[in-house]
Amino acid sequence: MKRSELSPAVAKLLEGYPIVVTTMVGWGDMDANHHVNNVMYFRYIEHARLHYFRVLEFSRSQSETGIGPILAWADCRFRRPLEYPDTVSIGIRIRDVEGDRFTMETVIVSHELEDVAATGQQKLVSYDYRAKQKTPLPEAVRQRIEAFESGTLKDE
Repeated sequence: MKRSELSPAVAKLLEGYPIVVTTMVGWGDMDANHHVNNVMYFRYIEHARLHYFRVLEFSRSQSETGIGPILAWADCRFRRPLEYPDTVSIGIRIRDVEGDRFTMETVIVSHELEDVAATGQQKLVSYDYRAKQKTPLPEAVRQRIEAFESGTLKDE
């Protein structure tokens, strides 16, 4: 779904997030209490995070150098319960880029509720999978993050 197809209320809640991924809530996402299980929120966030990495070409860089992101920690604040049927849009951005790590911020917005269902943060570390240790963030990746977050590089 393109941003232009989002309702004005949902679009407003996603302002400032350069990546927005939209997905349907599945019947199987719910638990015995008929609301989306907390694990699914982390899967929605993962879906958006992986899309961001694809835009950054982190996978290509990792295959060439062995250096890629590794999740150090993640949190999620559940604000509104989600239920089937619904559609959610997940906004994600990168903040606090440091020498060997960066923080991603996420928001999950319910189309049905036209409200924020959850917010989260994830700390990712630049990791050399060949040497099995953290390493400085590759300069090419750092430049793409800066370009993307400043708006000079757009999601396709």
